[in-house]
Formats: sequence, C-alpha cells, structure tokens
Amino acid sequence: MTTRLRRSRWPLSGDRARAPWCPLLLAVAATLMIASVAHVVATEVADPEVALAFGALIAFGELARMMMPGNREVAPISTAAALGYAMLLDVEGRPAGHGAVQVVAVMALGMIAGALPHLAVNRPPQAAAMARRLLAGALVAFAYRPLAGVLWASTDHGRPGGQWWLVLATMVALAAVALLADMLVAAVLRAERVRTALPVAVRDELRIAGPLAAAVGASGILLALASHGMGLVALLVFAAPLLVTQVAFRKYAGIRATYLQTVRALARVPEVGGYVDHGHSRRVSRLAVAVGRELGMSEPELLELEYAALMHDIGQLSLADPIPGGATVFAEPAQARRIAELGAEVIRKTGVLDRVAEIVRMQCDPPGPEVPPASRIIKVANAYDDLVGASADRDRSAAALERLRAGSGEEYDPVVVEAMATVVARRRP
Repeated sequence: MTTRLRRSRWPLSGDRARAPWCPLLLAVAATLMIASVAHVVATEVADPEVALAFGALIAFGELARMMMPGNREVAPISTAAALGYAMLLDVEGRPAGHGAVQVVAVMALGMIAGALPHLAVNRPPQAAAMARRLLAGALVAFAYRPLAGVLWASTDHGRPGGQWWLVLATMVALAAVALLADMLVAAVLRAERVRTALPVAVRDELRIAGPLAAAVGASGILLALASHGMGLVALLVFAAPLLVTQVAFRKYAGIRATYLQTVRALARVPEVGGYVDHGHSRRVSRLAVAVGRELGMSEPELLELEYAALMHDIGQLSLADPIPGGATVFAEPAQARRIAELGAEVIRKTGVLDRVAEIVRMQCDPPGPEVPPASRIIKVANAYDDLVGASADRDRSAAALERLRAGSGEEYDPVVVEAMATVVARRRP
C-alpha cells in the first residue's frame, strides 16, 4: 500500500443489499450431491474398486482437513484425490469407465464419511468450504469425463507413442479453471462476511490460497497420470507429499495463532495494571481493522495493524503517574510521542515484530507521507475510543467524530477520519 491513503473505489459487500451467496452455494451443492448419489444408487457402479479407493482417500483428506490463516478451511488431500478421480484416464492400461455423476457421488460420500468423526467430537466442518470443494470437483468432472474417450484414443490407447501432451494440457487447463473459480467464490463469500471490497478479497485469496491450490492441482494431475502405470498404488505414493505439505502449513498456522495469543496477552497488561480502561485495546483493534478493510488493506497489512492496535498503549507501563483513564488523546503531544516510542522499544525486543514496532512508534506523528497508513489508522481509532469508550450514546459518538474532523489535516488523516465515520455509522443499530 502506498503511504497516501485513499478510499476504495469499490463498494464494500456490507454496503450493498446482502445477496444470499452462501445459502445459494449450499443449495446448489446439496442438490447436486443428492441427485448424483441417487443416480449412482439406482444404476450400476463402474469400476467399484477404483471408486472405493478414491473415495477412501477423499474421506481421509476430509478427516485431515486444516485451518489456514483467515479462518480458511482446506482439505488438500481430499481435493487432490477428487481432481485425480475426475481426470482419471485409465488404471494400469484399463480405461476408466465412470462418468461425471459417479465422480460427484464418490466425492460427496467421501466428504460425508470424513466429516462424521469431526461431527462426533463437535467440530463441524465449514459447510461453505465443503460445498466449494464439491463444486470445484464437479466442474472438472462434467468438463473432463465427456472428453475421456477422445483423450484415451489420442494416446493410442495408452501406448507410449500417443499424444499424452494433449491429455496433460487438458488436465492443466481444467484444473486451473476449477481452482481459480473456487478461489473466486471464496473471495465473494469472504467479501460479504468480513465487509471488504471484492478486488481486495480476490487479491488476498490468490496470495494466501493460491500456492496451496497450485500444489493441490499438480498433485491431482500427477495422481491421474500415475495411475496409468502404477495403478491404485499411486494414491498412496502421491498422497504422502501432500500430507507433508499439509503438516508444514499446519505448523505455520499454529505459529501465527501463538503470535496472536501472545500479543493479546501483552495488550492486557496495561489494562490489568490500571493504566487504560478495560477493553480499550480490543475496541481500538476492532475499529482499526474495520477502518483498514474500509480503506482496502490486504490481509497481511490488516494482521500487522491488528497487532499494533492491540499493543499501541503498552508504553504507558513506563509512566510513574498514569494518565487518567489512559486517554492519550488528552495528553501533551510530547508525552504521547514518548509513550509510543517506549512501547515500540518493548515490542522490538521480541525480535520478530519490528514492523509492528515501527507502526506503534509513529502512531502519534502528524499525518504525512513518511507515516505508515496503519499508524494513522491507529491514531484515529485510539482517539475515537478515548472520547467514546464503550458507550453507545449517539450524541457522544457524533461529538467525537466532529472533534476528529476538526483536527483533520494537521492532526488526523482526513481519509481515515471519514472511513471511521462510515464504520461507526454501519455499527449503529
């Protein structure tokens, strides 16, 4: 993000009439699931041993699902197995005889089987995430299975001299389209849920979920191609690297959660010590993140903003005489700047949050091109909460906003102030 803040040209999802995207997604997935399972039950299952093997791998992948940053539920092994089954051409030279409807049915039953243990321990999966996985696999299946016979013939019935490049190109194109469509749907749902602009949500999905989606797509393609020579053993061979990758992602998510827990614990120290009002840091953090979304900040920037907002008052621990109520908006500018600098020193000693420390250090500076956007946001959010606190009084809120507007330009960034006004108006009952 540039140092000059601008309001997003794109309307936020929360400012429009709320479209029922999630219920619509669930309805489409449920209809497809019921229809496909009913069709397969009423007809004969093609290659039942192959269907059972891929269904078992899909169930295992759902059982081993994990959470990525931003509360994103993913099941890489399940998705790769579903893509592999949808694009399966042959098994040890024997052409695959299943159709697209059977692919969807095997995916649906495998997902349900993998979700049951989680339901038994009261850890239900995200219904929207499961629906997206099912629809992504169905998109590939309905596009690829009608072409399977033509592609099998192009390979000279699996012989080495066949045109395997055509099969590979078709697989890559369909997997890419399906995974991109899945990320786009995820971005639409996320934009509606967290009230952010759709282009920002799309950018975040591509940055955060894109690398894992590429690995999953490649694994699904390799799984389908390897079954030609290795048979069903390929399921075990190619599931192992994905499992290792999943463990690495899980550790990363755990480290990130530990950071946030540590930051929240540090943020409570000034409150426990009586230096600031109870709940002040959490309120400032929520306001700051909401304003950051209003201004189109990306998820990594919002995470740094949340860390800095939670710890913005930690420098008050160095004061011999606490400021009444911890309201730095009433303190002398030199004292407020000193508190910010001391807080930055404390954060910098962690050795891993240097950028957050810089945001905290500059939170009291006048708005200028050298001041990070997050610092300007925290300054406005902190001043608003110092003036309003936990009160829901509209007159008090309006008076606080008028005071912030009066200081726009010299003391507060006017773009941030107007974004704050929008966030406050949206939160009013």
